[in-house]
Amino acid sequence: MIKKKICMLGAFAVGKTSLVQQFVRSIFSESYLSTVGVRVDKKSVVVDDRQVDLIVWDIHGEDSIQSVAPSYLRGAAGFLVVADGTRRETLGVVEELIERVRQVEGDQPIEILINKADLADKWEIGDPELAKLEENGRRIRKTSARTGEGVEDAFLALARSVLNGSA
Repeated sequence: MIKKKICMLGAFAVGKTSLVQQFVRSIFSESYLSTVGVRVDKKSVVVDDRQVDLIVWDIHGEDSIQSVAPSYLRGAAGFLVVADGTRRETLGVVEELIERVRQVEGDQPIEILINKADLADKWEIGDPELAKLEENGRRIRKTSARTGEGVEDAFLALARSVLNGSA
């Protein structure tokens, strides 16, 4: 059995926990619970005929008071870094977290998720910002924890990158 640690990172209240719950349990809850420290979930998936246990570390939100400890990042095979499409400032946190990941774990696979696709009419992040991220070779996916849009695909894409060793 292949087991891989995956870290879910992002600013405070971008929907990290909701994305994990949608992926692992196919549920969405309107109630907001702030993650304290880290919460670990597991889901078995099949990627290219290989079964993989994804051990998903849902790490507390990054903000001006609290930053992600390097010890949470160590040993991860890949990272999902989340921004909230309705809050432009969360993109800056994405860039900071990617740099921290590179410092701690080197060149590991990273997928950037722009969450809350179901609220696209309220987005502050537009095509120019997304194009700029893609210019830097970043992989970007639009997701919705509420509807499930893009969630499974994002986790499976990261799992495939992890298994194939492509950052």
